[in-house]
Amino acid sequence: MFDRFTEDVRTVRETDPAAKSTAEVLLYAGLHAVWAHRVAHWLWNRGFRLTARALSQVTRFVTGVEIHPAATLGRRVVIDHGMGVVVGETAEVGDDVSMYHGVTLGGSDPRPVKRHPTVRDGVTLGARATLIGDITVGEGATVGAGAVVVEDVPPGATVAGNPAERVDTPDQETAPESRDTPEDPLADPAAGDGGPADPLTGDGQSADPSTGDGRAGDTSTGNGEISACEEVPDPAWVPGG
Repeated sequence: MFDRFTEDVRTVRETDPAAKSTAEVLLYAGLHAVWAHRVAHWLWNRGFRLTARALSQVTRFVTGVEIHPAATLGRRVVIDHGMGVVVGETAEVGDDVSMYHGVTLGGSDPRPVKRHPTVRDGVTLGARATLIGDITVGEGATVGAGAVVVEDVPPGATVAGNPAERVDTPDQETAPESRDTPEDPLADPAAGDGGPADPLTGDGQSADPSTGDGRAGDTSTGNGEISACEEVPDPAWVPGG
């Protein structure tokens, strides 16, 4: 039991930048409420239910936090400021959960069934967030201040508003692009889009080794024109004439 107390104090000091010392943390009403609930929960589970209810009411009067003795709280639960927090009978709160003032884990069914929320590990509940009914808030999710949650919240999601809606962008798996580029049947082979790429030019034209371009060049001039030094036959000359 003592280990739980020291763990709670250490958790508050690590998560609350306003906590300057251990002595200051020991004054936190939210911490008192969690400790008192553990005693009340122990009494409730052993059949001392009236005593457990009495302790929870005294705790409510002193701290402003009302936690039903039958509710389940995990380890390292932090109730910051605390005033106005209400946790119902069948609520289940996991480890490393942080909740701020005015949070309500309420029920929506008059029958003695599971009717309060289940809050998984690592969840953050903003100020005055209201969670109603037998819903589940997934691990690592965040509920914004003033949100009214009546449906399940996926793990890691952030919800806000009334009624609460998801406000973050879910991770989407993007299919890897194909390395093979489909051949365009309408591409012009002369433009270099349809033919095989030349290893020197990188396009679909055949490059001359001396010019480096796509024209059929003369080996003596380096371009595609006829050289002035090259002898041109006279069209009027007739062999043997």
